[in-house]
Amino acid sequence: MTSPTISVPATTESASGSPLLSIRNVAKNFGHNVVLRDISLDIAPGEFLSILGESGSGKTTLLRIIAGFETASSGELWMAGARIDHQPPYRRPVNTVFQNYALFPHLSVEENVGYGLRVARRPAAEIVQRVSEALDKVKMTAHAKKKPSKISGGQQQRVALARALVNRPQLLLLDEPLSALDANLRRQMQLELKSLQREVGIAFVFVTHDQEEAMVMSDRIALLRSGELEQVATPREIYSRPATAYVAQFLGQTNLLKGEVRSGLARCGALSWPVSLRDGPAIFSLRPEHLRLEGAEDLPFAVQIRGRVIHQAFHGPTESIRVQCGDGLVLLMRAPSGHVPNGEVSLEFSPADAIPVRESPERI
Repeated sequence: MTSPTISVPATTESASGSPLLSIRNVAKNFGHNVVLRDISLDIAPGEFLSILGESGSGKTTLLRIIAGFETASSGELWMAGARIDHQPPYRRPVNTVFQNYALFPHLSVEENVGYGLRVARRPAAEIVQRVSEALDKVKMTAHAKKKPSKISGGQQQRVALARALVNRPQLLLLDEPLSALDANLRRQMQLELKSLQREVGIAFVFVTHDQEEAMVMSDRIALLRSGELEQVATPREIYSRPATAYVAQFLGQTNLLKGEVRSGLARCGALSWPVSLRDGPAIFSLRPEHLRLEGAEDLPFAVQIRGRVIHQAFHGPTESIRVQCGDGLVLLMRAPSGHVPNGEVSLEFSPADAIPVRESPERI
């Protein structure tokens, strides 16, 4: 029998074998306040990695350490085979798009984009060409002569991206650049930003507290909790195979079933099903969409539950339904709208959909 413990990879190399950026045992303290604890993470060339976490998890501090705006208390940063954590920000092949975009209000769009090239004293003809290419990539050529105050928030975000891309960095850092946009524009910019990243082919490290945003845009997600990496995985893997109870609850919604494993059988209150786990306490994550009305699908073996619908919430094509079961257990299920009756219901789920997770201890 195997243990319910799930291994959590903290580093992943690119398919070519060499990471673009290697974060090695990075920690950060502000006085007695520990913000980051022993962070190790590899970022592949061309990867879109999201650093996801709630407020205070340390995600922006980690981004600022990569950019060079903060100094790590310990650990190293290596990029393309060279150590960079002792280099000043302007010497690192990295550019940052800030949350407030930081555009110069007195300069035009094209002047904002070309500012860094002018400071670097690049030839005038080269500046004109690179600015033109950058504006074309973000579809802002028609607004080149306008001041930032004369364009929308989404357009300002594109200008900030162009200003970063014009310097041809190997890695682009983005600190919640979509947070100031309204919901519809934010969804549109998520798709545009991912499309742009694929087009330019450089690695993006994207900081966000928005789970849906990270799931939609990322090749991988690094979930931070209280300064530690909780799990690093693809969006599909981190959702369908969460390593801990915290991950399962933070990424989407879940039902946490707590019980015991004895002689190959998991028992959670009145529920039981066969497992290949070591005897002892166990926690299982069961996503709401994996609960079904009994007989809705032809399952070879199903765990069956009787309960009573106590709450329904309409979400357009789907509904969230809370079902009161025996032993005080309340389960959340998600189903197509209008497909779950009121009153008593019989539900079922496949044992394969109850994913064993580790307990998430409190962290200070």
